[in-house]
Amino acid sequence: MINNTEFALRLKKIMDFYQLSASAFADKINVQRSSISHLLSGRNKPSLDFVLKTVNEFDEVELYWILNGKGVFPKDKNSPPSQISSQTNHPKNINIQKKKIKQDLTDVISTSSSISKSIERIVIFYKNGTFKEYIK
Repeated sequence: MINNTEFALRLKKIMDFYQLSASAFADKINVQRSSISHLLSGRNKPSLDFVLKTVNEFDEVELYWILNGKGVFPKDKNSPPSQISSQTNHPKNINIQKKKIKQDLTDVISTSSSISKSIERIVIFYKNGTFKEYIK
């Protein structure tokens, strides 16, 4: 779960790094200015859309760092990709992940059939902005 206070500190660090005011930052990622104020004050948690817009707009911001403080900011362009990324993107691991997702979906669907509510569809969103939809 995202800690609002720590997220606000990371957001402020990004704004300081790029020398942007809250309103300039909001304009840069195309969100309402009030949403920046609410995030900085800890009133609101960031939406997935907000996080993805930030990561896509600012190359030096790592997804894991902005979400939970793990990783580095700014990214060191000369360093090798993080161990998480290299393991995740390895073809063998991608196939294992796909098989696990399919098995998990099969388990969820079979479990849901015994419950009065049933799952209609599952959508998985990927970092690159694409998604995969599974429909029963």
